[in-house]
Order: sequence, then structure tokens, then C-alpha cells
Amino acid sequence: MTTRLFLAAVALAAAPFTAQAQTPAPATPAAAPASAGAVKVQGDLLDTLKLSGQFTTFVAGVDATNLASLLKTQPQITVFAPTDAAFAAMPAEELARLKSDKAAMQKFILHHMVNAPVDSTKIKGAKGEIPSVAGDKILLDGSDEGGRMMVDGATIVQADLKTSSGLLQVVDKPLIAGAGGSAAVEAPPAADASATAAAPN
Repeated sequence: MTTRLFLAAVALAAAPFTAQAQTPAPATPAAAPASAGAVKVQGDLLDTLKLSGQFTTFVAGVDATNLASLLKTQPQITVFAPTDAAFAAMPAEELARLKSDKAAMQKFILHHMVNAPVDSTKIKGAKGEIPSVAGDKILLDGSDEGGRMMVDGATIVQADLKTSSGLLQVVDKPLIAGAGGSAAVEAPPAADASATAAAPN
């Protein structure tokens, strides 16, 4: 009888704690909208992307292709990172194809990187191609009089986030190699294009 009373008392005592453990649960969804705002620098490039909560698709590609260390150890690198919302612009079948092809995914992720610091001062007022880490070209276009900065047809929506391991530029669409090809015909000569990555305008 004493044992039964003891177990009943334990059950009653645990009940309030169970209720308390359940009440903070709404706090988790409440934190989600905060991550939909401006991206904040939190350590290195990879940590900033992960802790933001807005780049899960891009980060999954980085992790799946063993590129995490690149984002942690290359202080001169610039990453043009599409948010999860930005990936809505990519056809679902194309994203599925990338996820099933590790080599294609790696090249796709590397196309979003430049092995040099490319801040807004090197984009505004200029237009031309620069090499990506994937070995192809990225078209930068800062010629818009309204100040909008484009990269392979995507708009930079948050610029010049300086992390401890490189520069982050947030874009509103995934970058597709060759997407700026036709526009590149109208771009300045190669010398001017390389200047966009080498010196401020």
C-alpha cells in the first residue's frame, strides 16, 4: 500500500513538470520568423549560413559535397548564397537531379563561390565576368542606376556580410552557370571584367 501511495505521489509530482515541458514548445515556432529577417554574421561563413536557418538547402549541398572546410578556412572567398526561399525559383526536378548527382552538386555549389573578396564596391558601376571556383564564369552586373546589384541574373538582397572566413552575399535565386552568357556579350572587355574582382570602382 505504501508503495502504491508513493508511486501515485510521484505521478502527481511529475504532472506539473510535464505540463511545463509542453508549454515552451510554442517558443520554437516563434523563433522561426526571426530567422526570416536579415542575416547576421555569426562566426565563419559556414556557421553564419547554418545559424541563420535560411540556407538549409545550400548548406545541405555544401555538406554533401565535402565543401564545409572550404567555407571555414578560405578567408579570401566570396559566397553568393541563395536562401531556401530563393530555391523556389529552381524547378523541383532540377534540384532533385543535383541531389542525386554528387559531382553536379559540387560544381553547382562551387559556381556560387569566387576565390577573392568581391564586395559591393567592386560590383557597383561595373559589368563583366569573373571566374568562379568551379572554373566557369559568373556575370556581375552593377550597372543599374537604382543601385541594384545582379549576379548571373539573381539580385543581391543583402550585401557585404564579412564573416571570419570570407564574404557572404545573399542572393534571391540560385546561380546557374551560363545564365548570364547572352548579357556577357555586352559586357566590357576581359580586362574590365577582371578589374571588378580586383579593385574597387
